Amino acid sequence: MAQSKHTVSGDFDLTMHELRVVALYVVWHAEDVLPVFEQAVPGDPRPRAAVDAAWAFINGARRTTLQRVTSLDAHRAARSAPSEAARLAARSAGDAASAAYLHPIAQAGQVGHILRASASAAHIGELTAGGDPAIADALLERSRRRATPVLIDVLCRYPLSTGGSSRVARLMSTLDHSLRQAAERPRGHTAASGADVRGRECTS
Repeated sequence: MAQSKHTVSGDFDLTMHELRVVALYVVWHAEDVLPVFEQAVPGDPRPRAAVDAAWAFINGARRTTLQRVTSLDAHRAARSAPSEAARLAARSAGDAASAAYLHPIAQAGQVGHILRASASAAHIGELTAGGDPAIADALLERSRRRATPVLIDVLCRYPLSTGGSSRVARLMSTLDHSLRQAAERPRGHTAASGADVRGRECTS
């Protein structure tokens, strides 16, 4: 459809196809942890609605106020969630819906819209396993393998994430570095993400 060829411009270009690739990556992680929120807050449909809105965009619908509104609602649900894991799960759902509106501006803060849900999923897994960091490491490895060449190419248009003091920020920074390193590996090496990104330059 015509929408798939549309490009949004800023410091660089992002196509609708690329935005859908980003949204797909985010929604995979959001769906993984959505049950954590729904078990903690049964009857609150807001994060589920954000995930559904993300899928609508991924499957070819135009990005509309549906993604914006459901994202905001999911983030409101996160603020009132009864536990850290439930809060992160709801926020991830909101991130999935808002990925349709990832901004093409060269700011490190934008990396969170691409990778925060995967880092949150890793931390949720860690929390539910009693704080075992090996679980977070395993989930980050899964996230590396889920990253496609297009996803990594989009990521490389942004500066490195600046990190932060929270566990999610540190996990996100670890994932960010590893995906960029995979893109920069010389031809003939296997990318850590499991995607064929050999020979791609990742300047950040």
